[in-house]
Amino acid sequence: DSTMMKLISAGTLATILLTGQSSAFSSSPQSTPQHVASTRAGSTPSSSSALNLSNDNDEVRKLLAKAKQLREEAAVMSGKTVVQMEAEVALEKESARERAAVVEKARREREEQNATVRRSDAQILPVPDDGPSQIQQAASAVERAFADGIVRQTVRFALLEEGEEMTGELNDFPGGMEQMYRESGRPLAEALLREVRAYSKNASKGESETASGGNSNAPPEVTAEDIWDFDGSAVITARSVDGSHGDVKGVVFPNTDVKYLKDIEKIDEEVGSDRLLLLVNPFWKNVESWGFNILAPNGKKRAQEVIFDNGYEITYAVSRFSVRGEDCVAVKAYPYEWQMYAYREDPSWFNQERPVYLGSSKEEPKSSQISEILNSRPEFKMSKNMRQMQRMMGNDDQ
Repeated sequence: DSTMMKLISAGTLATILLTGQSSAFSSSPQSTPQHVASTRAGSTPSSSSALNLSNDNDEVRKLLAKAKQLREEAAVMSGKTVVQMEAEVALEKESARERAAVVEKARREREEQNATVRRSDAQILPVPDDGPSQIQQAASAVERAFADGIVRQTVRFALLEEGEEMTGELNDFPGGMEQMYRESGRPLAEALLREVRAYSKNASKGESETASGGNSNAPPEVTAEDIWDFDGSAVITARSVDGSHGDVKGVVFPNTDVKYLKDIEKIDEEVGSDRLLLLVNPFWKNVESWGFNILAPNGKKRAQEVIFDNGYEITYAVSRFSVRGEDCVAVKAYPYEWQMYAYREDPSWFNQERPVYLGSSKEEPKSSQISEILNSRPEFKMSKNMRQMQRMMGNDDQ
């Protein structure tokens, strides 16, 4: 180990001295400003100036001799010749320039691609940093979808607690569904319904008179009613101050139990065909999530009728997962496609990561899809652990 440390120290000092070699020799006495000025005046440099230049040259020769000695010692310790070591240094510099060129080319290509894609494919939203950022994005997406006539929607939040950031380890909620609902699901759902403004066009006479003067956009009154507390499920209701034509309801954490199908069907009838009903973070992916249940043999069929035949399109979603050890996130906001990102260390800030755009997908991206993209990207050629080791050694982690 001590031999290796000597080798590294000697090689480093030799490289520094070699870097200054050419500049040292190029600084001849005749090129000094003092000499030029004195020559123009028709005089000769003073003896003290000549002595200083002589001393400087002696110092340069000593440094160069020391550099040569260090290079030779480093070569002996490494079992290589000085020529071989210098060739390796030159090769490493060339490799670094090539890596930088590859990264720059990839960035230019992405910028050109982003400038020419369709609006529905465009990268238009940043990755939300926290819960409030999700709420603002989700409210905008829900309102756009409602304006396009989509009155049955699904929203899937990244379940963050207050003050929790998007990056980092996923929250396991050791307290189970009750903790997940209490600390994340309910606060996010209530905040969303406070933000959303979705006014039905089919208002009653009294409401029509109120709406004719313009909807106030005042915050609604939001209440929560538990369905099953041990499931952490509830119905969130936002009552508009402008009348029931602006009311919105959301069902939080419904699962594949047939009770929720009955509840959703009942709420659907109460809301009507022209007002907004949201399913917030339901515990199913598709109709296949209803497997065979001897106690509810028609569960899958009922789910198709109650939920999937009625729409409940995903209008906003944030999905977090790990691929190849990289923290990744996919964002969906109506009417745009899924946007894929992976977090990478920000070289400008210590212990900070920034999301890197990977592309878009019409369907919800899978881990295998993102893994393939990561393998093709120069920024993620090294694993996260390898990049950290390279930075600790003071090397470029590209």
